[in-house]
Amino acid sequence: MTTVATGALASAPLPSGSAAGSGAVSAAGGPPSDRGVGPLLRAWRERRRVSQLELALRADSSARHISFIETGRSRPSEEMVLRLAEHLDVPVRERNALLLAAGYAPHYRETPLDDPALDTLRAGMERLIQGYEPYPALVVDARYDVMAANRGITMLLDGVPQSLLAPPLNAMRLTLHPEGLAPRIRNLPEWRGHLLAQMERQIALHRSTALRELYEEVAAYPVPGTAAGAGPEEPVPYFALPLQIEHEGRTLSFISSISTFNTPMDVTVAELAIETLLPADPATVEYLHTVVM
Repeated sequence: MTTVATGALASAPLPSGSAAGSGAVSAAGGPPSDRGVGPLLRAWRERRRVSQLELALRADSSARHISFIETGRSRPSEEMVLRLAEHLDVPVRERNALLLAAGYAPHYRETPLDDPALDTLRAGMERLIQGYEPYPALVVDARYDVMAANRGITMLLDGVPQSLLAPPLNAMRLTLHPEGLAPRIRNLPEWRGHLLAQMERQIALHRSTALRELYEEVAAYPVPGTAAGAGPEEPVPYFALPLQIEHEGRTLSFISSISTFNTPMDVTVAELAIETLLPADPATVEYLHTVVM
């Protein structure tokens, strides 16, 4: 797994009948085959700010051949489509869209998360987030729907109305909704800006209509006043933007980390992420061990 620093149920099981990222990531516009593989590849190349010559060198091809593919004068082989997608760091779901646009079958399967083939994966992720207790951890899909969460997350959701806890539970909606966690986040303007910027990067990467709709929804939420609980007794030199959230009159501070899977061969697995909230000060560590354990 790969871990990158970013910015937020007893362990809730991975839900039956749900596929991670189901419907969450789809190419904008019409079906990919209507646009042709050439324009799609050109769009990915331009998004990555790579010249035709540079891409050709990476893919052991020629700038002329890349130009012919992009203009439709040459139909790339299945192997070439996958090679170019790899060098352009195209998400797995979008690689399937490129193959379909080129007239080939999808290369990457999309296995429902409750399929027996993923039993080992589900069990491993659940053990991982349970083992992280008393610190909060959860599993989300490409649209930030919560697939599983531990008791540390349950604690943070104390007092959230049931209307926001009804499936599908969504991490962004829970965090930014004025009836969710937002009123308790002490540094809400900074944390809200961080989360919206994170979503913008994901939208640019995946071209997801569903994610764009979620972004527009949560960005339009009114920004409530933040909690007025007591802060840390002494200033803490944070090494990354913390999530500072009030719980039972205390301010807890966390640094968030998101883990994804290296070289996934399945769309569902590629779109899963495990978010862990690392305590950012000694007072938060002590409080969690007292309350959660």
